[in-house]
Amino acid sequence: MTRLLERLLGRLPIGWLQLTHNRARLYAAIAGVSFANVLVIVQLGIAGSMTTATLRQYQFFNADIMISADDANSLSEGGNVARQWMYQALADPDVSAGMPLYVANLIWDRPEGQVSLQAFGADPGLRGFYEPVLADKLGRATLLNAAIIDRKSRNLDAGELAGIRPHSPLTFEYGGKTITLYDTISGGGGFVADGFLFMSDQSFLNLFANRTSGAPDHILLKVSQGADVAAVVARLRGAIADKSLRIRSYSTARDEELRYQNTQRPTGLIFGFGVVIGILVGIVIVYQVLSTDVAAHLREYATFKAMGYGHRFFLGIVLEEAMILAMFGFLPGVIVATGLLNLLNAKTGLPIAMTGEMAIMVFVGTVAACALSGAIATRRLTAADPADLF
Repeated sequence: MTRLLERLLGRLPIGWLQLTHNRARLYAAIAGVSFANVLVIVQLGIAGSMTTATLRQYQFFNADIMISADDANSLSEGGNVARQWMYQALADPDVSAGMPLYVANLIWDRPEGQVSLQAFGADPGLRGFYEPVLADKLGRATLLNAAIIDRKSRNLDAGELAGIRPHSPLTFEYGGKTITLYDTISGGGGFVADGFLFMSDQSFLNLFANRTSGAPDHILLKVSQGADVAAVVARLRGAIADKSLRIRSYSTARDEELRYQNTQRPTGLIFGFGVVIGILVGIVIVYQVLSTDVAAHLREYATFKAMGYGHRFFLGIVLEEAMILAMFGFLPGVIVATGLLNLLNAKTGLPIAMTGEMAIMVFVGTVAACALSGAIATRRLTAADPADLF
């Protein structure tokens, strides 16, 4: 390793030799950097699962424009929208189709405990509004109280869900009525519910007696091929009488909810705060190690300084140590964090996973944090007077 670093640096790897001189301190430093990496990666993984879960519910549907109530910050929150606005929107020459979307939380009482399902009700005949896989399966949900369930739902037996077929459906009771599950689709539990449930609008209104067909949660619109979505949105905002409605492109609605979940909901703020704390912990750990190392070798540095070596020389040595700690602490941190994320995925059912993008981000962040710590640690050398150290 010494020879390799000597070739790369073009000089004696003083930083490496200083770190390896005290093996116990080196191992402790690597463990500290690894711990910080684990903390950051786990927090990023959990925060990423919120993003994945939020985007997944939008991926079930295929629309260009969404009309929602003014307080609808997400698909599952907010008031209702009068269905009459859909008919007014359809009067626009570039709006080709519209579909009311009903959303509610359905609790499935089981002997093992309750399962919360985010239920969507919509017209299964409007196939163009669904992702292809869901569009094909919703044809089986035209019967009253028939539904398609998310086979990745938490707190449900995966083997039981895997056995659901049109010829071998699964039934359960809700509100004194029998719901028949004819097929499954891949979704995944999130922070709002344990999974998803899809049914026709008629089944939805039959199961949720307090809901009416004239007041869906959202209205989805499709525009004609080649039409400018932004221009249509602008015209609809001027044409529809209720100015309190949120009329947005479907992609804008998705992005706004994602931003809302990450910056305004307590869970998103907590995860983001955890990432910041992990970074600060890493900076402090590396700074303490490098600062201690600088103090331990202050006389040697003073000798170099008396010989005419400048601050850049000392900065290079300390940054060399910082980069070594970053690289040696990264790999074990990733290994441990990947194991923890897989364990969390298995135990919670959240879409938590280690990704290459996350690994690159954390590595770059680790290098930057270690470099910053190294730069701060060398400030003591700037003010050091060789004459005072002997």
